[in-house]
Amino acid sequence: MDNTFIAQSYGRSRNYTDIPSNLYKEYNVKKGLRNEDGTGVCIGLTRISDVAGYQFVDGRKVSAPGELYYRGYRINDLVKGKGNSHRGYEETCFLLLFGYLPTKAELRQFCDTLTQNYELPPEFLEMHILRQPSRNLMNALQQSVLSLYDYDPSPDDVDPYRVLLKGMNIMAKLPSLLCYAYQSKVHCYYRDSLFIHYARKDYSIAENILYMLREDRKFTEKEADMLDVLLMVHADHGGGNNSTFTNVVISSTNTDVYSAIVGALGSLKGPRHGGANVRCSEMMEAITREIGYEASDDAIRDIIHRILDKDFYDQSGLVYGLGHAVYTQTDPRAEILREYCRELAEEKNRMQNFEFMVRFENIAKDEIYKMKGKEIATNVDYYSGFAYEMLEIPRDLVTPLFALSRTVGWVAHNIENKLYDGRIMRPATRYAGTIEEYKNMEDR
Repeated sequence: MDNTFIAQSYGRSRNYTDIPSNLYKEYNVKKGLRNEDGTGVCIGLTRISDVAGYQFVDGRKVSAPGELYYRGYRINDLVKGKGNSHRGYEETCFLLLFGYLPTKAELRQFCDTLTQNYELPPEFLEMHILRQPSRNLMNALQQSVLSLYDYDPSPDDVDPYRVLLKGMNIMAKLPSLLCYAYQSKVHCYYRDSLFIHYARKDYSIAENILYMLREDRKFTEKEADMLDVLLMVHADHGGGNNSTFTNVVISSTNTDVYSAIVGALGSLKGPRHGGANVRCSEMMEAITREIGYEASDDAIRDIIHRILDKDFYDQSGLVYGLGHAVYTQTDPRAEILREYCRELAEEKNRMQNFEFMVRFENIAKDEIYKMKGKEIATNVDYYSGFAYEMLEIPRDLVTPLFALSRTVGWVAHNIENKLYDGRIMRPATRYAGTIEEYKNMEDR
């Protein structure tokens, strides 16, 4: 199809649609829902989670150690409190959904409810996954979640309690949807052998993911522990992150929970949101190919400057895994994952890789501070990518795993908005164009 006319019209349209940056200040409109100091514009209230990365002293933004709270509990304490259990994620889900920490009996009953929903509907695997492979697994998850709508006898019931039950059903099925979508893709497009392992009801969500992904179904205690923690730290991140905000905007129309989650999945698919950890892993691979793990500190500094000068990797000028929109000094999730990566690296004989990661992190933060005078935090993507690599998680699955863990947060915010707001979300925009006189066709 010849798109020359469309391309020409699109080029001409820029003369009529351009919005100069100065107009945002003139009209007092927050571009990208951001204040001039980079902080987000407050658009709601929540009691589900909070992200703290700076303070205001005498009206001035001041950096501070980062904190992530789930229902008022520090993520560090929740991770520490789970001990050797591989059901830390399930306990986190209970907390986010119900607002309080469960007793042993309550957690057991909650986990039983999830395991009863592990199994997919009859013929769902054959009809919707194996016969419809997708090159992009986030698209595959969207298709599968929408297909679950047709198996629900009352899919459009948006009563908060019903949304809770439907949300838990989706959460329980996501490990199978994710693992089978991957198997379907590699079988169809790469001609790899197809194997299907069914979820075990005696396994946690983290254990089942490793069990279903691996042909031999084997994993170690430390591997399950690492994945459990990864799911915990990604479970929620406040109501203002793009996918959660998208989910609440969609659900505020009183549409079904399946549509709201599919919208959030579409948001998380974007490389500016859920795909950053993949970029970080690819960047570190390129760096180690260039200079090796035993590179000197000077060699590391040189490659950092090349990245910042847009002379290495993707020429973006960004050191992926460093810096965050909210966290200024530290990202608590990165601090947690660093220690868990250290333990798993010892088991996997990957300490050389881990020690290089730590050296690169410290040198890069120093160099960026020298160049820009700006203190930055190592963010969750820096170590999560390395953690998934050590767990032998295929790179195709990194963002879908992020989505799996975040679904509980989407469901919790969906319910909270229904209970305590109830209005359709409709922010305003200002028209910044001109008023035109209509011209007849022959006069144009």
